[in-house]
Amino acid sequence: MNERLSPEPLRRKSKTVKVGNVPVGHGHPISIQSMTKTKTADTVSTIKEIIALEEAGCEIVRCAVNDEEAAQGLKKIISSIHIPLVADIHFDYKLALMAIEAGVQKIRLNPGNIGNKTKIKAVVDQCLENNIPIRIGVNSGSLEKDILKKHGYPTADAMVDSALKHIEILEELGFYNTIVAMKSSNVWMTIDAYRKLSQKVDYPFHLGITEAGASLSGTIKSAIGIGTLLAEGIGDTIRVSLTGTGVEEIKAGREILKALGYSRHGVNIISCPTCGRLEGDLISIVKLVEHETESIKTPLTIAIMGCVVNGPGESKEADIGLSLGREHSILYVDGTSRGMISNQDAVQALLHEIQKKVHIR
Repeated sequence: MNERLSPEPLRRKSKTVKVGNVPVGHGHPISIQSMTKTKTADTVSTIKEIIALEEAGCEIVRCAVNDEEAAQGLKKIISSIHIPLVADIHFDYKLALMAIEAGVQKIRLNPGNIGNKTKIKAVVDQCLENNIPIRIGVNSGSLEKDILKKHGYPTADAMVDSALKHIEILEELGFYNTIVAMKSSNVWMTIDAYRKLSQKVDYPFHLGITEAGASLSGTIKSAIGIGTLLAEGIGDTIRVSLTGTGVEEIKAGREILKALGYSRHGVNIISCPTCGRLEGDLISIVKLVEHETESIKTPLTIAIMGCVVNGPGESKEADIGLSLGREHSILYVDGTSRGMISNQDAVQALLHEIQKKVHIR
């Protein structure tokens, strides 16, 4: 049924950059990323975390590579996971070279922070030889001193200047296999920066609101910032940065994409906020259905409604819908009523129809 989803906005045209087997850019699905919270040198814990992220729907994962021990653990990690791994590098070009040798599928660094041009060229040459993209990662909290001196304090224009500076360094070395990120904890600054840079370059963009906060506040900030840009067609891959687990980040990212109609994967649940007309324990039912369907990758829209006012209409528009009544509920499949079902049996009937849909597809 999913016609209820709005058509995708016109995407900004950008190059395509391949991160392992994941294409990023115009014409390709928007991918969801996260970053591991474990110490990368602790390969056992890092692999365990990445496997959990994969199961939640993560498509690209990043690890901090802050010392040689972390770099040495990358090969083992890569051999044990199933999604592309990005090495997050700051300042030390030798760590980037070690990461490339280990087989990472992307390097995240700012070339201007790596040192002299000889060091930058060493990294770029290896990325060219191994067809590994570089993600430029501008952060409002760590802008270069000359950029801050020019602008006085962090601004959207300062972030754009920083991104262009790093892009120019790479292009002078003949490198164009680039993805750009410009993140701030300030939602408006982030939106403004991406809007401005989108008019200047055609590289794909990685979106995020950095240091967004804990689960609730961080998800809201990210949904506003990332969602605004995606609604304007800007953005090719996203990360929701939360002070919490990576799995929470992936779940939030999936919901943002589903809300905008960008995702055709997983279950989209429509449920009413409840009011005095409510029949039955809708909150418990929705929580149960969320739990039972969280691992489903099949695109399904499920409506779970609490009364006969909006319930039948919403249920008919969904792939599967349940409209609660005082003693009996109505189950809808593909817009057609399956008749009255006792409230005692309604939830199991709903779950049964969901499983049938997943099996058929």
